[in-house]
Parts: sequence; structure tokens; C-alpha cells
Amino acid sequence: MISLGGTTNLLFSFFHALSLSLQLSAADSEAMWRSEDKDGVSQVGNREPRQAAAPSSQPAPQRAVLGLLTENGQCLQACGQGTTIIRHFLGSENAFPPGGKKTRPSCMVNTTSKQGFAIYIDEPEQKERYKCTVVEEVEPSLCEVASSTVKSSIHLLLNLSTDQLDASFQSQHEDQLDNNTDVMNVGEYAEDIHQYLREAEVRYRPKPCYMRKQPDITAGMRAILVDWLVEVGEEYKLRTETLYLAVNFLDRFLSCMSVLRGKLQLVGTAAVLLAAKYEEIYPPEVDEFVYITDDTYTKRQLLRMEHLLLKVLAFDLTVPTINQFLLQYLQRHGVCIKTENFARYVAELSLLEIDPFLKYLPSQTAAAAYCLANYTVNRHLWPETLAAFTGYSLSEIVPCLSDLHKACLDAPHRQQQAIREKYKLSKYMHVSLLEPPAVLPLQ
Repeated sequence: MISLGGTTNLLFSFFHALSLSLQLSAADSEAMWRSEDKDGVSQVGNREPRQAAAPSSQPAPQRAVLGLLTENGQCLQACGQGTTIIRHFLGSENAFPPGGKKTRPSCMVNTTSKQGFAIYIDEPEQKERYKCTVVEEVEPSLCEVASSTVKSSIHLLLNLSTDQLDASFQSQHEDQLDNNTDVMNVGEYAEDIHQYLREAEVRYRPKPCYMRKQPDITAGMRAILVDWLVEVGEEYKLRTETLYLAVNFLDRFLSCMSVLRGKLQLVGTAAVLLAAKYEEIYPPEVDEFVYITDDTYTKRQLLRMEHLLLKVLAFDLTVPTINQFLLQYLQRHGVCIKTENFARYVAELSLLEIDPFLKYLPSQTAAAAYCLANYTVNRHLWPETLAAFTGYSLSEIVPCLSDLHKACLDAPHRQQQAIREKYKLSKYMHVSLLEPPAVLPLQ
């Protein structure tokens, strides 16, 4: 028989040997899991590779952000060798470039270039650069619990919002089918919206005689700039409202600030950049606006001018324009497509001249454009429905109508032909080739 003391010694020896065996097995397993090849991929098992720290001889690659974001600000392209990328997020950068457009490589500043300059960074805090770090290992059980929780939450949200998603897709489909629907002209709110716009146009109108206080630029220079902005809009297929907003921003800025002629195009470019960001779904990138100036200005100059423009305008970018009022009139009292296009053409002609058109409110200019187009095509002037809707009688529109008629007659002889060439296209039914009557029955 084995004594009690012998039994105790045997058990102690057994457990001691078992403990040593477990420790050796754990060490061998850890060594096997941590054995990796040169590419940093584990050679044993099917575990996911960890992110290894970059070698000291090769610095961590920096990431190009400006101009290279492709999907929702998530996809980043690495920069090439021999270049330095300064990473910063600006409110003026576009995270959604148009489809099919190649990204310009000018966002990279070559360190070997002789003309060095600092990129303008419009943010108070310096962001941390991207670096490769070693991710700590987490127990698989914790990962499984977290992932299952996330998946269940996602499924719950999807189940709860199925009806809303279906309704959203259905509304988008209906909007695509009915392109003529304008949210500003809903019957129940059309009069209230019009009244609000009439009040706002007084607050956000430029000074009619601001050009007299400009020491270095003239009305002719401004006309050349607006004509160029029309060409820019056609080149990048911008909306009509974007052009009107850009001209409004330009005139309001020049009403408060004196500008040298060498910087006038920079102000206009910043104005159309700002208008495109406000109005367009996919506005052109900042590099594109630098490119269209034939690299006359740098990206830094353009962004700083945009910053100054916003400060001078006090960030008041929601302003009534001639285009908005004209769309309301056309929706309220419908006319044929040819009349609509001619009214748009005549209204854009008013953008070229500050004298006399800045002394008229946008609602008055839109009414005059409607009258001139309606009489040119249909031999009617101002319908009673619009007179009741706007509160303008024909006698109140006559001064602006006379000036607009004169501008339309002089359009073929002007040096600035971008608007006329634009409305010569077939999609506008060649309305710029129409000749308005020599005399209007305004008596």
C-alpha cells in the first residue's frame, strides 16, 4: 500500500510536469504564430496579417489628400517619390470629383523645384500625419462579440428603415421623371416664397454706382470678366444659377473693396468657385479653376481670395437672382419653350452691363426679360396674372424694359459674344439669332 505522503509526492510531481509541458507548448505556439516572412505575412495558420511598423531606413509614406479623394473622402492615393505632400483639410476642397474626370497632379509640390512656396492652410490646428502602427492583438472572442453586435445593430436599422429607404428611392425616381417640378414654385407656398425673395433682394443687392469708386478697373473690364465667366460655365457645364450667383458675389465684393486690375480675374474666379460649391452637386476642383486662368494665379492665391470673399460677403450666399424670379414667372404663366429660352438669353445679357441694370432690382429685370421675350415671340407683353402675382404694373417695368431692349439690339455688335454664342446652340433653339422688334408699344 502506498502511504499518504507518497501519494502527495506523486501528485505534486505530476502537476509540476504538466505545468512545464503547458509552458513549453505555449512558447512554441507563440513562436510559430510570430514567425513571419519578409512581406509581413504569417507563415503558419490562416491568421490575418498585422500591420507592421515601417523600417527606420524607409520613412512612413505620406498621404496625398488634396485633389485625390475619390469616394466619400475615404480612398487616398499615395504620393510618388521625390515629392512632398502637405496634408490639410480645407472647407474649399471638393471631396467628390466629377465622374470620368482625371485628377490633376498639381496638388503635389516638387521639393526640387526652384520656385518654392508654402501651401495655404486654413485650419487652426495641425492634423497628425498618417503613420503605420502596430495594432495590438485582441482576443478572438472579443472581436466576435463586437462584430456580432455591430451586425445585429445594422440589421436592426435596416429592418426599421426599409420603408423609409423605399420611399426615398421612389421619390428620387419621381424627381427624375418630372424634371419640371420646382420646389420654389409649389402652389401652396409660391406667393410666400416670392414675397420673401422680394424682401431679400433689397438686402443683398450690390451698390449701383460702385464702379465710380474703383480707381483701377472699369465697367468694360468687368464686362470682359463676366463674358469669360459665361465661357467657364459652358466649359464645365455649370448651372445657370451658378453664373448669376457668381456675378452677384463679384458685384457685392466690388461694392465694398477696391481691386487692382491685375487681381480682377482672381476675384471673378473665386466668385465662380464659391458659387459652384454652393449650387453644383459636383463642382469643379480648385485645380481646375487655377488651370482655366492659365496658371496666372496659384492655388494659394485662389483659396485666400475665396476666404476674403466669404468674409466680405459675411457668408451671405443665399441671395435672390434674376434667374430665380424669371423661373417663378415662367412657372406662374407658362409660355412656349422658345419664349422661355429667349427670356433666359435676354436676362443673361443684363449681366454684362452694370450701368444701367444694377439700379434695377432682380425681380424688375426678370419681369422686363419676360415682357421682351413674350412680345418678340407672341406679341404680348405683361399678362394680368403676373401683374397680380408680382404687384408690378407695365408702367413700372417700362424703364428696365427699354434698357433691356436696347441691350438686345446692340448684342450682335458687342465685343463680348459668349452669351450670344451660347444661345445659338440647338438646345436653346437658336434664340440669339432672333431679332426683337425695333420699336416696342410702350405708350
